[in-house]
Amino acid sequence: MRPYTASGGRTRPAIALDLLSLVSATGVRPSTPLGAEHILALRLCAGAPAVTVAEVAGQLRLPAGVVKVLLSDLMEHGAVMAQAPRFPGGDAGSFAADDQTLLRAVLDGLRKRL
Repeated sequence: MRPYTASGGRTRPAIALDLLSLVSATGVRPSTPLGAEHILALRLCAGAPAVTVAEVAGQLRLPAGVVKVLLSDLMEHGAVMAQAPRFPGGDAGSFAADDQTLLRAVLDGLRKRL
């Protein structure tokens, strides 16, 4: 129950975010009081040049959907900004041969560890 109380029961963000979107703090302080999870997310974004939505979710130990709602709220207040993820060799839908080789190597490495 706790994670969804952080987002006010909302499951969809007002602003679309990808797990690999890069989020950074703008230095603007929200004009209205926010919840504890909002403040923690803002601190994570301010503590590095940019973090991904997935990193924020991992650090806060909250589901990615909830974190997307929190970050969307912060974006609406102007406290954070997000950049779309960048993929080598083009957009997210096009993988070059080198990208597939890298993904296979990562998969093989994970299989060896498990």
